[in-house]
Amino acid sequence: MNNSEPNTARLLGAGLRALLALTLVTGVLYPLLVTGIAQGLFPGKANGSENTSDGRVVGSSLIGQAYQLPLQEGQETPAPDLKWFQGRPQNGLGTNTVNTRYKILLSGATNRSGDNQELVRWVRDAKAAVVKDNSTDTYKVDPSQVPADAVTSSGSGLDPHISPQYARLQIHRVAERNGLSVTEVRKLVDGHTEGRTLGFMGEPRVNVLELNIALERLTAGS
Repeated sequence: MNNSEPNTARLLGAGLRALLALTLVTGVLYPLLVTGIAQGLFPGKANGSENTSDGRVVGSSLIGQAYQLPLQEGQETPAPDLKWFQGRPQNGLGTNTVNTRYKILLSGATNRSGDNQELVRWVRDAKAAVVKDNSTDTYKVDPSQVPADAVTSSGSGLDPHISPQYARLQIHRVAERNGLSVTEVRKLVDGHTEGRTLGFMGEPRVNVLELNIALERLTAGS
């Protein structure tokens, strides 16, 4: 092998030119091309599937969020703001990590088995809260009506959807808290219920953020 200085300089120069060319292609031109195609064909998805209300970005349809009252003195966790439809339980990953639900440090499930006593207690407490919070003077929730997604967080802890059953369970409470009729709120839920993807994948679902945006508009116009 020729290890002369001119040959070494030639190889280094070729390597540097290759590095600059690949950096330009893969680090500048390709990202610009992909970004341009994405912005041209589906700008909403490319920009994070943002949801707006009154001209303001209020969240993403891909990431759930909490609807809570301000934290009061002596409280460890804020109480839910019951004028809004509520998403899945707030415990997220529990005490496994620093993550809590909808905080995007990381995502994941509780990693507890079905017979774990802490998880069983969370589910029982969540079920009792769902029954209590959604019962009104004219409508009493039976514990058998409470669906699984009302008492468990999702596998990622970031799920923006709830089941139609859980959304319908909240109709009477939301109607009472907002001075609306049950019929109005039921129509709102029915109108925001999505079917299975392509007709066969997944389950019917309701995006909580989109439903609450529609609820805000309904209450503003009533």
